[in-house]
Amino acid sequence: MIADYKKCVYYAKNCVVKMGYLKDTFKKITKSHLAAEIISFAAYWYIHLLAVTTKWEIRNINNFYDNLEKYGSVIFIAWHGRMPMIPYFWDKRKVLKALVSPHRDGQMIVGLLRRFGIGNISGSSNEHANSAAVSLLRELQSGTTIAIIPDGPRGPSMTMSQSPVYYAQKTGKPIIGVTYSIANSKIIEKSWDRMLFPKPFNKGICAVTRPFFVPHDASKEQLEVYRRQIEDELNNLTWELDKELGMPYIPKGTLPKKKRTRS
Repeated sequence: MIADYKKCVYYAKNCVVKMGYLKDTFKKITKSHLAAEIISFAAYWYIHLLAVTTKWEIRNINNFYDNLEKYGSVIFIAWHGRMPMIPYFWDKRKVLKALVSPHRDGQMIVGLLRRFGIGNISGSSNEHANSAAVSLLRELQSGTTIAIIPDGPRGPSMTMSQSPVYYAQKTGKPIIGVTYSIANSKIIEKSWDRMLFPKPFNKGICAVTRPFFVPHDASKEQLEVYRRQIEDELNNLTWELDKELGMPYIPKGTLPKKKRTRS
């Protein structure tokens, strides 16, 4: 009996070790460049399918391109949860680069953007911030439009960071928010950004905010006022589109769940 018990314990431990090995192997595979390419490829074609099967209403887009022509480049922002469909609407004749995190999820986004003819600048608000800031300022001044997801990659959702206001102050370029909603979309409740997962053959609305200009001599207090104004307008526009298309209200301010640490 004792020998049989020891064998059971041995095989159980061996099984746990192997399962742990398989789990670690799976994680390594999903973190690979190949996996990122496959995921971005699949995402590109699904977004393309959604875009061509959705009955779109586009609002104020002329306002966006009028400012782009007038100022040579703009800073456009979108919330993390409303990011996937926006690259489809970009005019590929214009140069656009997006600020993208250098981490694994960021590499998937890079692959997706590349398929839409959009470049990237590697960096985030937490890492590589200085080099990213220098690159962004140079690109804006040379006529490249810059896309920033100001509530990513760690949230809070639909809450704007200070960075777009800073770049607008330094360059004199306008900030314009872009958002959309699609009827009958599923809301991914487990994701911190409450991202929409649309289904084909529904109605969608894509809209932009008015342009915001930040004075070069604005004080810190004034910069915060601008930040709140832009955040509020983009949120109100998003909520307006959701209400019009029968989507539920999605509150701002959610954060990613902290990963549990092993004891």
